[in-house]
Amino acid sequence: MNAPKPSPTGTAGAPANPVDRFFRVSERGSTVGTEIRGGLATFFAMAYIVVLNPLIIGTAEDVNGDTLGIPEIAAVTALVAAISCIVMGIVSRYPFAIAAGMGLNAVIAYGLAPLMPWADVFLLVIVEGLLLLILVLTGFRTAVFAAIPAGIKTGIAVGVGLFLALIGLVNAGFVQAGEGTPVQLGNGGLNGWPILVFVVGLLISIALYVRKVRGALLIGIVIATILAIVVETALGDGGDALGWGLTVPSLPTSTGELVAAPDFSVIGLFADGGLNVIARWSDIGFATVVMLVFTLLLADFFDTMGTMVGVAHQAGLADEHGNMANTREVLAADAVGTLLGGVGSASVNTVYAESAAGVGEGARTGIAPIVTGALMLVATLFTPLVSLVPFEAATPVLVIVGFMMMTQVTNIDFKDPAIGLGSFMAIIMMPFTYSIANGIGFGLLTYTFVRTVQGQGRQVHPLLWLISLVFLIHFAEAPIYAFIG
Repeated sequence: MNAPKPSPTGTAGAPANPVDRFFRVSERGSTVGTEIRGGLATFFAMAYIVVLNPLIIGTAEDVNGDTLGIPEIAAVTALVAAISCIVMGIVSRYPFAIAAGMGLNAVIAYGLAPLMPWADVFLLVIVEGLLLLILVLTGFRTAVFAAIPAGIKTGIAVGVGLFLALIGLVNAGFVQAGEGTPVQLGNGGLNGWPILVFVVGLLISIALYVRKVRGALLIGIVIATILAIVVETALGDGGDALGWGLTVPSLPTSTGELVAAPDFSVIGLFADGGLNVIARWSDIGFATVVMLVFTLLLADFFDTMGTMVGVAHQAGLADEHGNMANTREVLAADAVGTLLGGVGSASVNTVYAESAAGVGEGARTGIAPIVTGALMLVATLFTPLVSLVPFEAATPVLVIVGFMMMTQVTNIDFKDPAIGLGSFMAIIMMPFTYSIANGIGFGLLTYTFVRTVQGQGRQVHPLLWLISLVFLIHFAEAPIYAFIG
């Protein structure tokens, strides 16, 4: 299908009604029907997050060993995505959908939760969202974005992709700790039915992705889940005899396992523990809190801006310099999504690259994400289905998403030692230290150091010097505290 091209001169047709005028549908060469179709395509392309986010956020343990639960996180993931998409559609009038960000949820589950209770984690997300909104409204967000070299930003994205792929492989049991080696293939080999489900799910997801099937990732999860249920029904005992990583797949025995009133009990969790923020974060230290907030800010900054520019280019809504009208409105809606994610305990919400699926169907306006948001609201009623999905059926998506993010590596100029080494450190440190924050820190420190050694320290933005100093203090916390003590 050939998507309609936007009209740069606004002559594609006179606005026929208030909706057309408000969303500039005719001006951008689209129709309401096309926008609805685009919203549907975007929903099916990104609906996998309602399954995948709960398996990351809902199963991770906080510092006290507490977990939030898969059904609860599935419900708020869909709800917050629904509201955020509708806000984006109305405020920005662009075809950008919002949901819990892949990579950002890994920062929360594996970077923040081990350091503090879940209530404090989501309070931190709210603080980050407020700061993000302030930076958007003051125009400072653009300045920070400009401070980080493009190559390092790309290296960070690639590192996150590699980290997500490793998480997928580990959670599926495809890669495990070895005897005498840090990791190995399976438990010494690829044994067991759950591993077979993972492999089949990965191959199907790859095939669908390569064939450019709409909703390929979600379809891959569904097929792998059906296979897992068949395997467990035929060979299992209803328990964990086959060695499932987390959820034991089973056939639903009642309608309550398919459709039910969503469980929104985790909404407002951030308020647990009182309003004394300083006391709540005293155990981990002020410097660590600053670093964690900065990490979320940095990841949210670049994930949103990169996606926004990429999708806008595809839609023909950006100029040759990557600029587009109403950028502040897009970024403001994105910041509101982060705030809603903290309040709803659903992780940081950000603009989704899968919005490109809707654009591919011809979507050019905010009607598309409103349609996507409406479908997400309907999805809240089907969140019990998430409890049927085992890790082995869902984690192939992490590997595919890792590949998608890895493809950006060709945009890194490895001939420039500062860019090349900085990006390399960011890429390897994320999976090797199991921390996105560590990767970002070492990447920026390496870039700053190499530029200094080259005698080009003046090329380093003053703000980047400050950022590097914050990371340096963070990495040196233990010896600093030992010295002070």
